[in-house]
Amino acid sequence: MRKTVVRIVVAVLVLGAALSGVAGWMAFSNNTPVFAEERTVKLPSGSSLEAIEDSLMSAGILAKRWTFDAVAKGTGWGDQIKSGHYAFSAGQSNIDILGKLRRGEESPVRLTIRPGTRKDFVARSVGAIMAFSEEDFLSTLADPEFTASIGTDTTHVFSYLLPDTYFFYWESSPETVITEIKQTFDRFYDESRAAAEVAAPSGTSPGLRLSKEDVTNVAAIVQWEALLDEEKPRIAGVYLNRLRDGWPLQADPTVQYALIQTEGSKRRLFNRDYKIRHPYNTYLSRGLPPGPVTNPDRASIEGVLASESHPYYFFVARGDGGHIFSRTLGEHRRNAQAYYRVMREKRAAAAAAAAEAGN
Repeated sequence: MRKTVVRIVVAVLVLGAALSGVAGWMAFSNNTPVFAEERTVKLPSGSSLEAIEDSLMSAGILAKRWTFDAVAKGTGWGDQIKSGHYAFSAGQSNIDILGKLRRGEESPVRLTIRPGTRKDFVARSVGAIMAFSEEDFLSTLADPEFTASIGTDTTHVFSYLLPDTYFFYWESSPETVITEIKQTFDRFYDESRAAAEVAAPSGTSPGLRLSKEDVTNVAAIVQWEALLDEEKPRIAGVYLNRLRDGWPLQADPTVQYALIQTEGSKRRLFNRDYKIRHPYNTYLSRGLPPGPVTNPDRASIEGVLASESHPYYFFVARGDGGHIFSRTLGEHRRNAQAYYRVMREKRAAAAAAAAEAGN
């Protein structure tokens, strides 16, 4: 009888040890595939454990789903997982993975705002990265109470989306994203204006006599006109000369903006387009347009603040990304004809090369 009891006790101990070993193996052994760089996963709020496991498997983070499921349910940690964006390296155990998820140790997402773009394009790219939708982003930009709370209005707020790469937590609200980018713009603008004042004391730079809204308005036009950063102060000077002397700005980007608003897309301009009835058409309306046509980058804003004082009122493309500047309309027309001649020659050469290749 005593031997039987001993055998039973030993068997129970052995079984317990075996079960304990299996539990320890499931909890603490590596449960990721082999991969080099970190892999990320986005877990929406309210996701079930099953949905979370689906996401982890789809992201290539889990090697064995059943062990993760067992540990998640056995520890109760599966009910404590927090939503968010998470990054994992290879060699993680189920305890490691669950621990990060239940503590909410998120990794920020990378958000890039590109220069010289459109609200709908930015909203689409932001909505693809953040938890909120592009519609949420656009409606926030159009909210007069919100834009007033950050020191601007719905007409000018987009020009304050300073092109750069930012890092936000995935579930940040559109208000948080826009506010932090606007604050970055404000810091940059104040520093740039102060630097321009030191470089051009007594307001000798025409751009220093403009308000912040007017600076971004001119900078947005410069953004669409200039391919070379070094030309931006000179191009800004041309528009400020026209503005100072009461000329129409006659800025092609404002006509493009009007076409985008009326037709939905950007295209080549024709003579008839310069007569389009639209408040942004600076060929028909004097002064600055009602608001910026795009979001200018740092170089465009600095180009306006440090705009050149010069006698030029016109410029035309040179064909290589740069421009030729002129004082009078006669000079400008001669320069324009030279540019058109170069472009015709290039098109003819390209057509001849294509015909020869076809033969």
